[in-house]
Amino acid sequence: MGIEIEDKFDVPQDYVIPDLSGLADVAGPKSYQLVALYYDTPDLRLAARGVTLRRRRGGDDPGWHLKLPKAKGVRQEITHPLTRSTKIVPPELAELVRAYTRGADLQVVAELDTRRTVTVLQDGETKLVEIADDRVKGTVYAREPAENEPANGKSAIAEPAEEGPAKNEDAGVKVVRWREVEAELLDDTKLALLAKVGKRLRKAGATPSEATSKLAKLLEPTPPARAHTVPGSAGETVVDYLASQVAALLSQDPRVRRAEDDAVHQMRVACRRLRSALKAFKTVVVDTGQLQEELQWLGNVLGEARDLEVTRARFAKLLARVAPELIIGPIHTRLGSDLLKREEESYVRIKEALSGDRYYALLNALDELVAEPNLGKAAAKPAQERLSAIAAAGWNRVTRAYDFAQAIEDLERREIAMHDVRKAAKRARYTAEALQPTLGRDMAKLAKLAEDIQEVLGTHQDGVVAQETLAKEAESARQAGEDTFTYGLLVGIERNIADRAHADFPRVWAETVKAVGKLL
Repeated sequence: MGIEIEDKFDVPQDYVIPDLSGLADVAGPKSYQLVALYYDTPDLRLAARGVTLRRRRGGDDPGWHLKLPKAKGVRQEITHPLTRSTKIVPPELAELVRAYTRGADLQVVAELDTRRTVTVLQDGETKLVEIADDRVKGTVYAREPAENEPANGKSAIAEPAEEGPAKNEDAGVKVVRWREVEAELLDDTKLALLAKVGKRLRKAGATPSEATSKLAKLLEPTPPARAHTVPGSAGETVVDYLASQVAALLSQDPRVRRAEDDAVHQMRVACRRLRSALKAFKTVVVDTGQLQEELQWLGNVLGEARDLEVTRARFAKLLARVAPELIIGPIHTRLGSDLLKREEESYVRIKEALSGDRYYALLNALDELVAEPNLGKAAAKPAQERLSAIAAAGWNRVTRAYDFAQAIEDLERREIAMHDVRKAAKRARYTAEALQPTLGRDMAKLAKLAEDIQEVLGTHQDGVVAQETLAKEAESARQAGEDTFTYGLLVGIERNIADRAHADFPRVWAETVKAVGKLL
């Protein structure tokens, strides 16, 4: 797995790579012949999302390559050794694109035959930037049901013209030839060098490519549908935000399946942001109750692993602060490897859920939400007018929850009610963050203030939950005949953390209310 950072340029057939001396040591040029088969669903679901899955021969990295978009010009690349079959995608890679295929078969949709000439800029033995001059022949195959796929992914093709597209309508094939240049960063500390290379290439006549990949240039896939909204309207702002969070959720799916660091957290956050937005903007996008329930279900599926991950990291940090002579018994095992085992078991359940029809139906519903949302009357109103009121209403919900909690005399019940204050603050924060691009800096300030409330209440709540977890683990240790001294020590530390947050809350609340009053 690696991160690919590159700039792509369109060039004419007679383009000449400029002199790159003076930027770094120059090695090359060296030429390769690359032949790659590309896989997708019949309706090009991967290509529509900027995802590429290929089997490539030739060059210094033959094998299977899955590329997932992260940002403009940046993709995550996951590799797998070359297999003999051209018809069967390695299960490990097919698993990682389930959020896009959703049960549809993968088949060969295109072939790229590339004559690549490579020049490398380096510092001694350290490679810095690779410039690839590619002369490409792209073939688009007829897309049929998987069982009718031609042997070896091949179809009879028309002999193409020297340049431009040629078609064989009977075979359903299109062949295109073109030339392009890629400048890829090999040392992520040399972004400035990549920019200098791009400048020289452009000065010689290259133009930045609009296509995100060779496959996109060849297939010209239709991007996911987006609803048409009135420019400057509340509907435009809300639908744009919902689309960004749907994209965020999808982008985390492969990372969650690989159990990558922080992936479950980010996917869960995307669920929460979507659900929060549908609640806050219920007059803009209406009738989303069922979708909110399904997002809650997915958040709960992800929550078990995330909570165990956070708990395990929290206890590891606490134990690192304790003097070695005060750590008695196998507490590292109980609070470390035992929790890790439970976390790994929860990932199995996550993968089962992410491969089921209920999850696919949720993803389809999210696509429909972005493409054809049920817009209410408020959607047509000017964003400034309607959404400012929604932001204010979000903060008012926080203050009402606080007033309700403070009116409760029973301390235990009051603490439970304060958890609702935290949830309201998180929703107010998410709402303000969603509105920042439209309403400006005041929303960024409101989001930060709401986050301050969320954080101090969260610190207290996390400390209380940690004490409960430690008490349960201590009881298990006691029943096993183990010394529980260190558990008591950790409980004391957690109680101190929670108590300090509890004592600090009145000050944070007073300062926040005053600051918000100046904004709204």
